[in-house]
Amino acid sequence: MIGPLRKKNSAASGMRRLALACAAATLAAFAAACGTDYFEIPIETPIQPKLDVSPFQRVLVYGFVAGGTDDVDANQETVRLLRSQLRTKSSLRVIDADVVPLIDVARDQSQGGSNEDSAGPREGGAPPRASSGNGGSDRGAQGVTLPATIKDEKDLEPYERLFANTAYWKRIGEEFQNPLIVTGTVLFMSRSTSGFVQRDQETFDNLGRRRVMPMRTYMERKGFVLRPKFVFIDGRTGATMYSESYREEILYNAQQNTPALSSYFELMDRLVPNFLSALSSQKIRGTRVLLK
Repeated sequence: MIGPLRKKNSAASGMRRLALACAAATLAAFAAACGTDYFEIPIETPIQPKLDVSPFQRVLVYGFVAGGTDDVDANQETVRLLRSQLRTKSSLRVIDADVVPLIDVARDQSQGGSNEDSAGPREGGAPPRASSGNGGSDRGAQGVTLPATIKDEKDLEPYERLFANTAYWKRIGEEFQNPLIVTGTVLFMSRSTSGFVQRDQETFDNLGRRRVMPMRTYMERKGFVLRPKFVFIDGRTGATMYSESYREEILYNAQQNTPALSSYFELMDRLVPNFLSALSSQKIRGTRVLLK
């Protein structure tokens, strides 16, 4: 009884394999007859904003605590770039005002500035000296020693007390009819490094055949690092609604001479979509491939 049963099972298994082989051959012949035609369909995936900006009609890109290299005024350039982007890619009205040097504001508050000074710049006017204000948050910032120059992240830390000063930011909001306030810190630093880098090297043999081989080469490189922190403040209350930090780096061959401002804009191009996604819905464009 055992012998014939094994033979029967073996025959059935062979028939199944034969049927699968025939089906595969049929599909292959059909695909060959039809060819490999396909077409791409563009698609857009919406991304919801991180902030609810419906209570606001206006946005004020106020100014940034900036540091790092002296080759670029990161405060001025960041304010101008973000205002330009918001004018074309946001439904909020962008307020035109002079760029505020927040470093000076923070230093005045740390030294206990005069309460009689104006809170901030008038729309379209020049910024006066910053006031420490009357709120309890101002007193917390007084007496703090701030670095004279900002060269790295450690130098920035004492300045970030400014963004917790709700009394100061509420007064700025009242001055500009309670907008959404965009501020923060920007650190744009030069960077040099050296080490082994993997590169593809193209070679040709005696018969002219091309080959690409990965090679490890010791190189000295230089470039820049951009570390912005965007802080979004409710102009009605002076409270921080949301903040997010980013880091981007670009390195070049040590012999390549690239202007600092050019590198700054190249790095900001990578970050602007993330900044805009906090305020308005964005769409990621892509394609899907369909067989014909």
